[in-house]
Amino acid sequence: MEKNRARTNSLTEEASSNKRMLYLIAIMVIGFNLRPAITSVGPLLGTIRDQIGLENWSAGTITSLPLIAFAIVSPLAPKLGRKLGNEGAVLLGLILLFAGIGTRSIPYTPTLFIGTAIIGVGIAVMNVLLPAVIKEKFPHKVGQMTSVYSTSMAIFAATASGLSVPLAKGAGLGWELALLSWAVLALVGIIVWIFVISRNPAPKEEQVELSNKPFNDSNLWKSPLAWQVTLFMGLQSFIFYVMVSWLPEIMQSFGFSVSAAGWLIAYVQFVGLPSTFLAPVLAEKFSNQQGIVLGISGGAAVGFIGLLIGGPLPLIFIWVTLIGVTFGGAISLSLAMLGMRARNGRQAGALSGMAQSVGYIFAAIGPLFIGLLFDITQAWSAPIIAIIVVCLLMMVAGLGAGRNKFV
Repeated sequence: MEKNRARTNSLTEEASSNKRMLYLIAIMVIGFNLRPAITSVGPLLGTIRDQIGLENWSAGTITSLPLIAFAIVSPLAPKLGRKLGNEGAVLLGLILLFAGIGTRSIPYTPTLFIGTAIIGVGIAVMNVLLPAVIKEKFPHKVGQMTSVYSTSMAIFAATASGLSVPLAKGAGLGWELALLSWAVLALVGIIVWIFVISRNPAPKEEQVELSNKPFNDSNLWKSPLAWQVTLFMGLQSFIFYVMVSWLPEIMQSFGFSVSAAGWLIAYVQFVGLPSTFLAPVLAEKFSNQQGIVLGISGGAAVGFIGLLIGGPLPLIFIWVTLIGVTFGGAISLSLAMLGMRARNGRQAGALSGMAQSVGYIFAAIGPLFIGLLFDITQAWSAPIIAIIVVCLLMMVAGLGAGRNKFV
């Protein structure tokens, strides 16, 4: 009898291990898909504009549409997750992403914008619900799993930026097929998540309600802790998208060539990969994350203060490296907090919806605000001072969000 019991326990542990491995692979595949459809566009924007005959402002809309979709759809995604199950809603997000990439690759103005909007909706659903899936399936390993998917996301975001021009021009695919090539990742994701769902049917909504304490999503908007998590997410998004938009111009003002300044964007993303992975892992080892917040926010502020002061090019390069390292950690830490400050998957999904909705509004406003400051002052000093202030505000919000409490 003891042997039978031991065998049963062994089989149960093996099945549980296989299930965790399946979800690990599925979560990594989502990470692969969260950014390439967006970051692959920037290097080809001029080509798309010229071939389709767009004005500069409408070409710029191609990069801002996904952010607008993120802001609008994020609060709605948790409701979709409760209707379809989080896994089912993630699968729907992948299907929308696949359809959007295909539609966008048709070289006509309407399909270009419609496809871009669909891509934004699909990614928004996955952005919001992946932290909820992690909280449900890996409740004691939120930091580790956030490291896995945020690092996967960062690697493929940078890779897509670097491969766009070689695929379009070097391989002779043109911008349409170069952008369409990223649909392969979405198709792989669809296949993996269909398999996940077939092996692990989602519980009905009624069962989910019984398994969790009663929770009203609207209460989050009254929670100081939820707002601190949201502001930390939003302020780091503000600075990150400002960097992506304006750092090349700032670097040119220091004497870097146009091509060198452009390469620095890829460098900033790659140099931040180790901290992207390490920040959530370290966060999980401490009762609160306030020390990590201080290191990240303070380091970022020092980096921008260095840019404000200026100096020889090697020193400027050091400041840019510091900024890249700290913001690699800021992004993944803000994602980890969505699970760490929630008691269960439903709360994590609702908090993720709130934080990412507000966060991407900040992301959309940031480049416009900093660009306006430069237009008014015709110098980069005032914009950099504004960024330093935002770093300090991010520190204040992060110190609140880093407390060992639940929303």
